[in-house]
Amino acid sequence: QVQLVESGGGSVQAGGSLRLSCAASGYTYSRNNYCMGWFRQAPGKEREGVAAVYSGSGNAYYADSVKGRFTISQDNAKNTLYLQMNSLKPEDTAMYSCAAQIASCGIRPLSETSFSAWGQGTQVTVSS
Repeated sequence: QVQLVESGGGSVQAGGSLRLSCAASGYTYSRNNYCMGWFRQAPGKEREGVAAVYSGSGNAYYADSVKGRFTISQDNAKNTLYLQMNSLKPEDTAMYSCAAQIASCGIRPLSETSFSAWGQGTQVTVSS
């Protein structure tokens, strides 16, 4: 069973940066057939997909709201997924969770229905 543990959240001023990490266990991350993603949920809002990456090809997918500011990456040797967040805005404030699926990212890589394993989340707060 896949276990995911996020870290790296915190409070930052607008324009600042944070790097989130997601440590994965319970499977061999180096198997090139996993889709890993980052999602976020702000209070009173639905969870939305932020970024996803397919382990096999390295193809990455981003929500329009974060393109050019966020970068998703993976370190197979460490079984870890990252989300580098730059130029943060107050509207980026949310609980960020990582997710995994033992399959390709499919045609809807930022849909939560594409993922079966979830972490507990890490809070990101951006102040103006």
